[in-house]
Amino acid sequence: MGVSPTIEVDEQTYRSIEFAARMSNATASEVVARLVRAASAPPSVSAATSEGGAVPAPKIGVYVDYEGHRTHGSYDPETKRIDITSGPLAGQSFKTPTGAARAVVIHYKPEVNPNRNGWSFWVRDDGSGEVLQTIRHST
Repeated sequence: MGVSPTIEVDEQTYRSIEFAARMSNATASEVVARLVRAASAPPSVSAATSEGGAVPAPKIGVYVDYEGHRTHGSYDPETKRIDITSGPLAGQSFKTPTGAARAVVIHYKPEVNPNRNGWSFWVRDDGSGEVLQTIRHST
């Protein structure tokens, strides 16, 4: 087997990739490959619309203030995933709001138990001040 190409990243980015790998039961290389595929893929809304398919439900902006840091994300009502869009965890995607909540807690306060209810942790970023729980069963 030959030598694989390498990519240099700063320490924080490497820790984030390693964390994402642990959370998704994947290797760091698989996480990076997923990020590259996601960044290279055409937007699904334009593809679905141009091919006459159904337009996916719009993502819902969410945020959380934790330990003096605001983290923004987007919630996909179809898949129930949260994609982190700001801060040190930006670019990471989680299968559930709870998984994303745990990641935020672990990042900012690793010494505490990270168990959180993601549905009541994330706040809708629409000015309503409502937690994600308010739309949980309507989506």
